Amino acid sequence: MIALPAWLPLRRGSIAVRLATSALLASSAILLIAAGILTTLYRENTERAFDSRLLVYANNLATDLVSPNDPESRSFTLSDPRFDLPLSGWYWQIGRPDAKPRDLRTSRSLVGVPLKPASQSDSKAGIGQIRQGYGKAQDERPLRIIERDVDLGEEGRYTVRVAGPADEIANDVGRFRFSLMVTFGLLGLSLALTTLLQIRFGLAPLAKLRTALGAIRRGETDRITGEYPRDIAPLAGEVNLLIETNREILERARTQVGNLAHALKTPLSIIVNEVGASDAPEDLSAKIREQAAVMRDQVNYHLDRARAAALAGTLGASTEVEPALAGLVRTFGKIYRDKAIAYEVTVPAGLRFRGERQDFEEMIGNLVDNASKWAHGRVSIRAEAVAEHDYPHLLVAIEDDGPGLAPEDRAAVLGRGRRLDETKPGSGLGLSIVADLAALYRGRFRLEAAALGGLRAVIEVPGDAPAGAAPHG
Repeated sequence: MIALPAWLPLRRGSIAVRLATSALLASSAILLIAAGILTTLYRENTERAFDSRLLVYANNLATDLVSPNDPESRSFTLSDPRFDLPLSGWYWQIGRPDAKPRDLRTSRSLVGVPLKPASQSDSKAGIGQIRQGYGKAQDERPLRIIERDVDLGEEGRYTVRVAGPADEIANDVGRFRFSLMVTFGLLGLSLALTTLLQIRFGLAPLAKLRTALGAIRRGETDRITGEYPRDIAPLAGEVNLLIETNREILERARTQVGNLAHALKTPLSIIVNEVGASDAPEDLSAKIREQAAVMRDQVNYHLDRARAAALAGTLGASTEVEPALAGLVRTFGKIYRDKAIAYEVTVPAGLRFRGERQDFEEMIGNLVDNASKWAHGRVSIRAEAVAEHDYPHLLVAIEDDGPGLAPEDRAAVLGRGRRLDETKPGSGLGLSIVADLAALYRGRFRLEAAALGGLRAVIEVPGDAPAGAAPHG
């Protein structure tokens, strides 16, 4: 296979574009070469036909030349009246090869200047052989000239030269070329349409396979179904096998994470209970309970991260954004009802997150919780699909009207467990959890200044645009 240059857009185009472009280039090259060959052959045939006409006139003149009459009394006549019209483009001339102009016998149409030998004729041609080529008349009109030598024995050698307008050949060839281009143009258009139909028909199984993979990615089905040609069927089978293997691995990972969580949380609970029931000093008990709580938070954090890492690559996992956000807003509206926060939610119907609902709620819930803690009275939540590398991504932005953060503090709060204000409740792991989960889903998380005056948290993760909607560029 021919390797295409890296800078060529065709290298990165779709298979349909590659096939259509290669077929177009090949068909165009073939049609142009065929048009050139046919035009050349037609010109040669036209020249031969034109030369045949001139040769008839030259033979008639040669016949008159070899008549037994006195050379001075010989009459040279042709039935074509164009040879009698001055500068008509049709000329004949008879004379010795070295004759002076006044000794030449010419047609009435040839006025003043004698015919010169054809520029492409073979000067070494023998007696009786035909020579032909192109020349110019005295009015610079192109001529097609044919000539032959006639040997009269004692009278010597004479040259018979007949010329006709070469533009008749050019016009005839031009009309043929125009007709050929129109015909080949219609033929090329027919070939292009036929090629497009063939490509569409031939690539239909791939389009069907792509649709099936999209359904798996959106969580509408868990495997590829349907009949495929023998060339595609093994690929569909391998993908189904990969999905099954991936599902089994993830199920084992979930089980192991759950077992580890149970194995760690149970001893921690026992330690806390035993400390509360023992006669240990109060300050020691408080310290043990505090550290146990820290350990529980850290265990939950790392177990959640391990679970998310196992699930981030799950094929078919999908979460609808609108109901998930509505549930979070209801929850935090109750938690922060004393602050009477007005939540503004903007999300198109049908927008989806390509991942587990628990992970989506974990990320967005931490951001909404953080915004609610610091907001004076307004929190804005906006979700939309954005295009990235021709694939839709989900962008969620949460803003508040709180005090905000200075640019140098925004990077600091992303550190694990780092808090800038100890007066607010929480472990300080919220934003770092969001950043880690976004990274696991190959997304991005950033903090910016909000239009409301506070902090704007923006998260971009894989998502799907609503049906019929185009993602923003």
